Amino acid sequence: MSDTLTLGVDSAMGREVMAHIDLLAACSESPDCLIRTYLSDQHARANALVLDWMRAAGMECQVDPVGNVRGRYEGRRPGLPALILGSHLDTVRDAGKYDGMLGVVTAIACVKALTEAGERLGFAIEVVGFGDEEGVRFQSTLLGSRALAGNFDMSLLDKRDGQGISMAQALHDFGLDPARIPEAAKQPDEVHAYVELHIEQGPVLEAENLPLGAVTSIAGATRLQVVITGTSGHAGTVPMAGRKDALAAAAEAITAVETVCSGAAELVGTVGRLEVAPGAVNVIPGEARFSVDIRAAEDARRRHAVQTVIGAIEEICARRGLALKLERTHESPSCPCAPWLIEQISRAVAAEGIAVRRLPSGAGHDAMAMAGLTDVGMLFVRCAGGISHNPAEAITAEDAASGARALLRFIRDFDSAARRAGGSRAMKADPA
Repeated sequence: MSDTLTLGVDSAMGREVMAHIDLLAACSESPDCLIRTYLSDQHARANALVLDWMRAAGMECQVDPVGNVRGRYEGRRPGLPALILGSHLDTVRDAGKYDGMLGVVTAIACVKALTEAGERLGFAIEVVGFGDEEGVRFQSTLLGSRALAGNFDMSLLDKRDGQGISMAQALHDFGLDPARIPEAAKQPDEVHAYVELHIEQGPVLEAENLPLGAVTSIAGATRLQVVITGTSGHAGTVPMAGRKDALAAAAEAITAVETVCSGAAELVGTVGRLEVAPGAVNVIPGEARFSVDIRAAEDARRRHAVQTVIGAIEEICARRGLALKLERTHESPSCPCAPWLIEQISRAVAAEGIAVRRLPSGAGHDAMAMAGLTDVGMLFVRCAGGISHNPAEAITAEDAASGARALLRFIRDFDSAARRAGGSRAMKADPA
């Protein structure tokens, strides 16, 4: 990287990234917290801001038929295959302001630095702000990236939000034609790779005092809905030995989830929702419903944990004489990052004087959908306390600048031939 370009990055890029994120955070459906859902008025406001920044950075840009914002910076000649960079612009409810947005605005800042330096590369760069990754409005995730990857399920257009508005109608109201969604898809020969910069959403980098990390894989996930049915009864008259307490069984089952998922590295299990009926202070619970979310970077480890947890819950219910209904509501395999991209991202991090830490992602990302189109890679930026999906989500301007410098270096040194060579310079085993 040239001294002039490095000085430009140091002096301006980190501050611009943080300022743009603050502007996006103001596009919220609530004055009390950050919430920006797919195809909302606030989504349109965020898209308008990003379009302005893309144009200022020297890109040709548009909103595609599914509501993604897309900018293109041509290479040394028009029409070259692209390196795609980006992340999402929607949020969860009561969100932090860096999840997703950091990857979009950092990619734009990198293209702006290239434009200001008068650089054209041997490939095009496309930056995408995906319209829906979180799935809050229609309860279906990765809509924007699935459309770009050519894997959008058109039957989802019939799904309705909490106000009864169908996705198809919401797209019409947004000024888009749902029938044209297939036109959003890229073809594999148009793309070299997809790389996503994102906050870690976990505590590993902070614990090791590292600003950046190279992602090795995105964890697969299994979700279960569990219903345990016993017998309601008077809290004062039914002896303890004669009770069929559904909540007591659920408590034992939840402890089993924690025990099983504490027994292996890179395996996590969560019970995030629990409902009890009838829910009266003086009534023995006759029914308990709860969710189970199990994730691991390796699918075999996840599947084994899921079967162990299911076996434990079945044993608990049989021993207590309770009925059990268990349903798998979600199943997604892990998504490995391409070794040749991990290697190039690692080299960019190391060239910034930062020790290379390779680590998996426990959270889902648009890269999972993009893997259906092309090879994917990810660069993590440290976040305070590992907190995410929370208003306390935070990064420093210094770490934002570190991420921008590493991403820019990765772009300028990007070697698409490594993929064609079968990843001949693939990563070595992680020394950490």
